[in-house]
Amino acid sequence: MTSPAFTVRSVQAYCYRYPLETPVVTSFGKMLNRPAVFVRVEDTDGMVGWGEAWSNFPSTGAEHRARLVNEILAPAITGLSASEPTEIFDRLTQGTSVLALQSGEPGPFAQAIAGIDLAVWDLAARRRKTALWKLLGGAGSTIRVYASGINPTGSRQMADAALGRGHRALKLKIGFDPATDRANLAALRDAVGNGMLAADVNQGWSVEQAEEMAPQLAGFNLAWLEEPIRADRPWQEWQRLRKSAGVPLAAGENIASHAGFAQALDDDVLRIVQPDIAKWGGLTACRGIARDIMKSGKTFCPHYLGGGIGLLASAHLLAAVGGKGLLEVDSNDNPLRDRFCGPVASVSDGTITLSDDPGLGIEPDLASIEQYRTA
Repeated sequence: MTSPAFTVRSVQAYCYRYPLETPVVTSFGKMLNRPAVFVRVEDTDGMVGWGEAWSNFPSTGAEHRARLVNEILAPAITGLSASEPTEIFDRLTQGTSVLALQSGEPGPFAQAIAGIDLAVWDLAARRRKTALWKLLGGAGSTIRVYASGINPTGSRQMADAALGRGHRALKLKIGFDPATDRANLAALRDAVGNGMLAADVNQGWSVEQAEEMAPQLAGFNLAWLEEPIRADRPWQEWQRLRKSAGVPLAAGENIASHAGFAQALDDDVLRIVQPDIAKWGGLTACRGIARDIMKSGKTFCPHYLGGGIGLLASAHLLAAVGGKGLLEVDSNDNPLRDRFCGPVASVSDGTITLSDDPGLGIEPDLASIEQYRTA
């Protein structure tokens, strides 16, 4: 994708937190609020693009990532001219690699860079006056979605509400008391009928626990079992679990390298692969990885749990790649998501349809969430 060069005039990150009445619960902890770090990139022609950096953990992580963007990364590319978004991504990644290593923070740096990368891709599509999903090579704008983030308490009520909003596929958080997990899965299978049901352990089990628990879930006809063990466990443990699980395995949100994804695509351990474009790689790295997932015969299902801009960008990538994958849409209350995800907020019979408007197709009104701003 070569186009006339543009020059970066400014880069600015904005940090927000929305307090939750009901915490989001995972097997490793709770989220008491929903953060978002939105990134705005403007060029010298006055064109603007928007992105988002993953910022869910730790509890102070969002403000830290916003400062990384504003104080370290923005000065590094202000005034830089480029013809393609990849040039800016590579400049930031290579230019901060030693600093990220020295500070022991490759994750936060990668997430902050991803947020800028998404904004630059939005900017590039707007400059070309084309929808981002088209710029990325897509042929169709309609994709399937599923409702995720369903807590271990109040599960049936959350599921029913999601189905009432037009969803036809659900994902439950498990990895708690086994009896509670099974009861919740039974309730959600009853709610969704023959629709898709998946479960996410959030890395909560040892391989021995997973080998014991996974076969007990066979009766729920799960589409996949997500991160049953730690993402960084030796691949031999994942291979061992694959032989005994009896359910398709999914992972990818915590893979943060080309080598890691290459390993994940090299055998049949994972059936569903879930890179998170706001957590590592942005669109620059993940568009190629998504196509590699498709070529390997696996299913590309982008992971996402954040604000609306990153969710919308994930939808554009899925539309560009195509296939049978589904977009993850969190079920929990979050205006930082709903006000900025455009057509993703309008689910109909388990699908959403992106617009043909340039870029992401939205103009974020940050004034509407000023009350939640923290940095």
